[in-house]
Amino acid sequence: MVMHYILVFAQGYRESWNIVSERSKADDLGFIESIVQRLATFKNVAPDDFSIMGNSNGAALVNQIAIETSLPHIRNYITGVSQLNAWQYDGKHFKAKGDQNQYHAVATPMKGKRLMNISGTEDKLVPYHGGPSKFIPANDGKLKFVAAEESIYLWAREMGYMGEKKTHPSSKTGGLEIFSYLNGDVVHYKVNQEGHGATRTVTEDQLMRFLKTEKTVVPQ
Repeated sequence: MVMHYILVFAQGYRESWNIVSERSKADDLGFIESIVQRLATFKNVAPDDFSIMGNSNGAALVNQIAIETSLPHIRNYITGVSQLNAWQYDGKHFKAKGDQNQYHAVATPMKGKRLMNISGTEDKLVPYHGGPSKFIPANDGKLKFVAAEESIYLWAREMGYMGEKKTHPSSKTGGLEIFSYLNGDVVHYKVNQEGHGATRTVTEDQLMRFLKTEKTVVPQ
């Protein structure tokens, strides 16, 4: 029997991941990195082909890992219904969280990574078009978000894309509008008429195609 994927379902301390003002104050970056480093030592694990996926608060952690980690093992980052928030990207720079969740230090994400984001246009918790959430608290009021299409463009630019931000989807399928950069290595699924459950509208086949694609990050 050939094993293609080893799945690890990590649980955050206090059922939360430590982003901005969540309940948990744990070192989640260190926690996930320790899992990755341990698994990378096994002979039946490809040490440079890890994928990190999260939904909502978990997706916020995935973004933070992509911003801060220096581990070479992680290839793919997948975020469901949580694009970059305004603490992680302040309008000019990506930011490291820091020990006291101050997000003061400028961070430089590792290059050559592949990212997928899925967001719903009717999300009442994480606003698709950016701005403050109506419900998620932050240290300065309500947690503010970067617009979903701007967020994926920022990631594409960070990974080497030299063109303009896409104002129209690269393709459409059903209720999905797909914004693809760098030959599909950085991609955003805009799910029309869906809210905070938008991740479920992306099929397993679509997800697997992203995970199985050879890395071909070339500026375009």
